[in-house]
Amino acid sequence: LISLFHNAKVAVLGASGGIGQPLSLLLKNSPLVSELSLYDIAHTPGVAADLSHIETRATVTGYMGADQLGAALKGCEVVVIPAGVPRKPGMTRDDLFNTNATIVATLADACARHCPQAMICIISNPVNSTIPITSEVMKKHGVYNPNRVFGVTTLDIVRANTFVAELKGLDPARVNVPVVGGHAGKTIIPLISRCTPKVEFPADQLSALTGRIQEAGTEVVKAKAGAGSATLSMAYAGARFTFSLLDAMNGKEGVVECAFVRSEETECKYFSTPLLLGKNGIEKNLGLGKLSAFEEKLVAEAMDELKGSIKKGEDFVTNMK
Repeated sequence: LISLFHNAKVAVLGASGGIGQPLSLLLKNSPLVSELSLYDIAHTPGVAADLSHIETRATVTGYMGADQLGAALKGCEVVVIPAGVPRKPGMTRDDLFNTNATIVATLADACARHCPQAMICIISNPVNSTIPITSEVMKKHGVYNPNRVFGVTTLDIVRANTFVAELKGLDPARVNVPVVGGHAGKTIIPLISRCTPKVEFPADQLSALTGRIQEAGTEVVKAKAGAGSATLSMAYAGARFTFSLLDAMNGKEGVVECAFVRSEETECKYFSTPLLLGKNGIEKNLGLGKLSAFEEKLVAEAMDELKGSIKKGEDFVTNMK
């Protein structure tokens, strides 16, 4: 019951967009949230008015335009950022870089100024670069805390759980596949060998399943045929991660989620692994753990791309006006 009455103020930056609207709806529906602050460059008053009629306790306020960004962030404990442009068919996540890097840097700068202690959850792609961008911007302001900045990779875990469950005839709600590495193509590394319950696949099926998990985002981009990328499943995954974080902040024990964070677990400066969450964000990085030979190879093959994406993000902030 305690956590039911914990007052958490959560901001969604990019709340009017394809991910932002369903994400805001899921957050409004949760008893963990007492105040929901919605920010975007357009349409937020309407989204906020609409959500405010839902019979749950969270109060909803909409903020629109750069001059209201500071007010949107004041007093927030968790900030979730799905702002940016989505992929179109034929685009990689990296093709979004120029537009989304600027958007994320601007929003991270505002977080550093107005809610430096908040947990920052970045959804905006390319996550492999936007997390280094967020971190470097926070560093410039002297408020960087690596335990409070998360790249939300939860959709990779959600997809892995779903696809494994489909192949094995299991209830997906009871399947848990850790996914490590990054959040783009071959940097997405599902650890099927560590799935609970234990599952086994022949080599060819394992390879196909791994490829499907890695390219699942592209599967949706193609199916939407120019009308965007994964928004509804991403909103679900973003909400799942946010709820886990809020539970942990409320003192719930044993909350583990994977996320792309500052890391000493590999030779990459940022890497996603299972994390034990706590009151102050990352309580303990649980590391890579035991990998199969197949998974070891996937990790080795992901390193160069991941390092390049990280450097690209860091360089962007270095060269910023």
